[in-house]
Amino acid sequence: MWLSDAQKIGVGLTSFGGLFMVLGVLLLFDSGLLAIGNLFFLAGITLLIGLQKTLGFFAQRNKLGGTVCFLGGIFLVLVKWPMVGMIIELFGFVNLFGDFFPVVLSFLRKLPLIGRLWNLPIFSRAY
Repeated sequence: MWLSDAQKIGVGLTSFGGLFMVLGVLLLFDSGLLAIGNLFFLAGITLLIGLQKTLGFFAQRNKLGGTVCFLGGIFLVLVKWPMVGMIIELFGFVNLFGDFFPVVLSFLRKLPLIGRLWNLPIFSRAY
């Protein structure tokens, strides 16, 4: 499967968004880095899967609570309440994307170096 140019940019923006969020948390909840990370992540997801599918994903009836928490957390980060915002955003993220975790874990188990780590008994019991 080949990615279009917009999807490649989406992968990059999503990756940079995750990187900025990790840096924002490591630098004691720096609200600037967290805000940039959130905006990059949302823009990347939109470019990666398209605007229609993004809106459809976030507007699903069974995911509305997660959407409200995720977007509310982003809003709190943008208005300089980074710690509270990230906690609420993390809760929303888990509710929104929790269905994808088993797929990601099975993919990680197939990777050469990381797969050995995930196949250790201590990690294999978790899923």
